[in-house]
Amino acid sequence: MLMEAAKSSLLLIDVQERLLPAMAGGDEVARRCGMLLKAAKQLDVPVTVSEQYPKGLGHTVPVLAAEIGNAPVFEKLSFSCWKDAALKEHLIGHHERQRPLVIIAGIEAHVCVLQTAIDLSAAGFGVFAVADAMSSRAPSSLALALERMRQNSISIVNAEMVVFELLKQAGTAEFKALSAVVR
Repeated sequence: MLMEAAKSSLLLIDVQERLLPAMAGGDEVARRCGMLLKAAKQLDVPVTVSEQYPKGLGHTVPVLAAEIGNAPVFEKLSFSCWKDAALKEHLIGHHERQRPLVIIAGIEAHVCVLQTAIDLSAAGFGVFAVADAMSSRAPSSLALALERMRQNSISIVNAEMVVFELLKQAGTAEFKALSAVVR
């Protein structure tokens, strides 16, 4: 299945101040997450942000916080976003408003992102995990997470795939705005 802007939402998981510096390729992950946020804003795709125990791990990194705008930010203790009651209710609301597809990115891939992706897929969402917009401390943990996601029927994509699938075609004002972001 292909992603569609009108049927999708973006879930940015735990890209936080004290976590990101410990991630393999953290700067690139932040850049790719920024690309996804810009595409979501341009194409009216709702954004949801989670923060794992922000008292200890800090808030979303400033470079992304500036792009989030008024998107809801949920503090959580559960590793899976689906196991947090407020986040679960919010995500169900997207599904009920005909947005059954969830594009997920963030950290750590083998913990919060993986558990969220598997739970969302089991709950009936179409899940797209953006491989180049997620990381773990060890690259081998990212590889294992992606393999488990594949085994659970989760589509593994990259940030450019997301942008161009949501756009659907060239020659639009949105294409012109986002093609500069992809370069």
